[in-house]
Amino acid sequence: MSSGLSRYLVARLARAALTIVGLVTIVFLLVRLIPGDPVEAILGDQAGPEEKAELRRALNLDRPIGEQYVSFLGEVADGTMGASFRQPDRSVWSLMREVLPYTLVLALAALLVAWLVAVPLGTIAAARAGRGWDKAASVAAVLGLAIPNIWLGPLLILAFGVELRWLPLPGDDLAGPEALILPAVTIGTALAAVLTRQTRAAMIEVLAQPYIRAAQARGVPSRALLLKHALRNALLPVMTIGAAQLGALLSGTVVTEKIFERPGLGTLFLDAFFARDIPVVQGCVLIIAVIYVAVNLFVDLAYGVVDPRVRLS
Repeated sequence: MSSGLSRYLVARLARAALTIVGLVTIVFLLVRLIPGDPVEAILGDQAGPEEKAELRRALNLDRPIGEQYVSFLGEVADGTMGASFRQPDRSVWSLMREVLPYTLVLALAALLVAWLVAVPLGTIAAARAGRGWDKAASVAAVLGLAIPNIWLGPLLILAFGVELRWLPLPGDDLAGPEALILPAVTIGTALAAVLTRQTRAAMIEVLAQPYIRAAQARGVPSRALLLKHALRNALLPVMTIGAAQLGALLSGTVVTEKIFERPGLGTLFLDAFFARDIPVVQGCVLIIAVIYVAVNLFVDLAYGVVDPRVRLS
């Protein structure tokens, strides 16, 4: 391994480590700014001052904020992330470990939906630049970015679950792959819009290259020229953006999982948020943030290994 590549890898890893430490601190501070008292949420308004004070001591909420922060760092370091206020016998990590696979599967399904929509649509738009297909793709991309998940999800449920009865309703059996379709489309629509525009821009740039014109002059068929020569070279930046968006998809599952009544980090987070279960809220936010940083770090490292110009810059 060259010294330049080694320095590049060390620098990126150090930046990721500092980012994670910063995220731990920010999550700790922001969670404590959430309105409401966890003791009140657990005991209710009818509990007396003595009961509240005792529970506050048991949850270590009576300690100074600095001591709570040091304790939180220790819980992150040992991997437990503390114990749930609602289930003191369960660690936060054990709760997240049960639902994390559901969230990852949903995020990957949404990523697949985005790719299946974006690559063909962006390619056709680039091949028909300035014409009807291109304008239709641009309108679809704008709509995909403009429609929020909290509105798109119920609309898809009404259309395909209630009216047409083609797909399962929220709360139905989640065992079949068809239960993934509506939530995956809900989350993947915005990413599909972003990737469509990126695919179109990359394809237009590649189609203007001299080797494409040379292939046209040699009589290469249009379909082979578009798919074999142009699309293959245009997909590298699109793949980079698509991989980096996996972390964003995980955060997008928070509302969508609740809409479709699916188990996952999003449902766990919202339930803990409304119950003021601070350790679980901290854990969910932190694990999503760490996955986001890790995916972007992987893409960054891969780019530096593949393209020397990136690490030299």
